[in-house]
Amino acid sequence: MDFGVIFNNTGNALLNAEALYLALAAIGLNVHFGYTGLLNFGQVGFLAVAAYGLGVGVTYLGLGFFPSILLGLALAVLLALLLGIPTLRLRADYLAIVTIASSEVIRLVARSAALRDVTGGSSGLTGFANGFYSMNPLSDGRYGFGPFVYNENRAFLLLVGWTLVVLSSLLVFMLMRSPWGRVLKAIREDEDAVRSLGKNVVGYKMQSLVLGGVLGALGGFVFAIANSSIQPDNYGTLLTFYAYTALILGGTARIFGPVVGSIVFIGLFVFLENFLVQAIRAGFIPETIMNSNQVGIVRGILVGAGLMLLMIYRPQGIFGDKKELALDAR
Repeated sequence: MDFGVIFNNTGNALLNAEALYLALAAIGLNVHFGYTGLLNFGQVGFLAVAAYGLGVGVTYLGLGFFPSILLGLALAVLLALLLGIPTLRLRADYLAIVTIASSEVIRLVARSAALRDVTGGSSGLTGFANGFYSMNPLSDGRYGFGPFVYNENRAFLLLVGWTLVVLSSLLVFMLMRSPWGRVLKAIREDEDAVRSLGKNVVGYKMQSLVLGGVLGALGGFVFAIANSSIQPDNYGTLLTFYAYTALILGGTARIFGPVVGSIVFIGLFVFLENFLVQAIRAGFIPETIMNSNQVGIVRGILVGAGLMLLMIYRPQGIFGDKKELALDAR
């Protein structure tokens, strides 16, 4: 077995785009679920509307890169308002149902043939990332060290993206230490008690939903630019549950919980895939038991089993506290 390939590919993935956009999506979920207790099962919808705002703005509306970014953020805010107004006065499970349904509606509408000229239909959109890469100050070449080596465009994307992760984490840290953040955490624990103190609980929940959605939208931009395309089927509900997994793995209501959780989750995925492939090639796993076409399935099974053990023996995750998982779902 070539352990050099295994560890090199795993190390390369730890800081690559997959961990990056998953971290941004999980940071947004941390605001929703970790700090406010909102069950948002449609975080991928915020990533999707932001990505399509960027793609449609550049390719169809003829806007520049930054105006299209603003369009994507505005769509994320609008989506939060549309989801929050009819549901935030109700029990937590209503928001969960509405958000997971809305994310699927967004995906199906984007891939519909009727909107092919605007969204690209099932084929998606391309040609919108040139405005971002045209700002790249790095000359042609390879950048990094050890397994963390990337070409100039990917290095620029990762530099910008991880800067957004740091700034987003700093913003959440500052907000959650403020009186506003303390109200959010009180709502998570007992919103009736907060309401009895004269606080506008629905207003605070709406603000949290908007903030977490905008942070998730940043992940949508990174996802789209990293692939240089927007494919509607990439924005399925699985991405939301990956973000939840990363959040719980790192620890809810912890500033760096979603970031560390995303890195560990992606690293585990890539490590298992490369390990199984190398084991099959070396003959340690006979093809009568598993072949290379089944690696993805077995990897998913192993990761799922590991997460089950995590939830049994350490449900608070790496940095979390069991108390932070308590949810007032009334």
